[in-house]
Amino acid sequence: MTPFDDLGLLRAFVAIVESGSISAAARKLRLTQPTLSRQLRALEDLCGASLLRRDTHRMSVTDVGHQLLADAEALLSLAEESEQRLRSDQTALNGTIRVFSTIDFGQSVISRLISSFIQAHPGVRMELGYSNRPVRMIEEGSDAGIFAGAMNDDRVVARPLGEIRRYVVASPALLKDHKIPGKPEDLAALPWIGLSGSQFGGVGEITLHSGAAEQVLRVEPLFVTEGVTSIRESVRMGLGIAVLPEWLIDEDLTSGRLARVLPKWHAKPLAAQIIYPAQRRVPLRVRTFIDFATEYMTTVLKPRHADG
Repeated sequence: MTPFDDLGLLRAFVAIVESGSISAAARKLRLTQPTLSRQLRALEDLCGASLLRRDTHRMSVTDVGHQLLADAEALLSLAEESEQRLRSDQTALNGTIRVFSTIDFGQSVISRLISSFIQAHPGVRMELGYSNRPVRMIEEGSDAGIFAGAMNDDRVVARPLGEIRRYVVASPALLKDHKIPGKPEDLAALPWIGLSGSQFGGVGEITLHSGAAEQVLRVEPLFVTEGVTSIRESVRMGLGIAVLPEWLIDEDLTSGRLARVLPKWHAKPLAAQIIYPAQRRVPLRVRTFIDFATEYMTTVLKPRHADG
């Protein structure tokens, strides 16, 4: 008998690694901790080597464990796909997909994306959470996330979706009360509203572009928030000027409720991407959602330029 003859043992091992401990994996699999420990020992006996190093403080995967983990994840994913194909409706996807996004993007664009996906695959159920901290959401069990801004972490795989164009905007009332200078460096003297989060460029610094020209502004926002919708509301009231994404303010610009400031200049676009765990097997339903989201977002976002 080989380690690959018992999918139950492989599933137990993968769950332990993903959960970070035997006790957490036991809860996930609805098994007792002694039962799961016996399954791990049985798999190690078949491998003839230890798969995990355990002490009172932490657990780590051995070299042999890493080799087995990759094969186990591939085999379990193949088994799940085969099981789905054998069901009566072979074209249907089933199961729950846990997705996260930032609040503003999630409540509008991503909610419409998810609704379209469920309509195309009615056997799927979706859970949408909100966070500006993507790695934490992945660690807590999310299958995928739609994320804007810089993302450099080897624990996740990022697939580009396009770029989010951003403009400096203000209300007509503020533009009437303040003389808008003709040079971007003079904008720093105006009241600003800022978006918190290092992945969005930082609160006190605004970088503007016009063709090959670039101008960095140092600003002191009078209001800082995590959500672009709250920024838009304050800008509409004439509190200050701000950088806002095109997808959020397109109707305001068309109606004249907001206007671009120095329209020849724009803020650096943000990369939009869908991310998912690098070390976790990706079920068919999640891969299908990732492909669907990538195609869907081409109707919402401009393709990302090579120069970013």
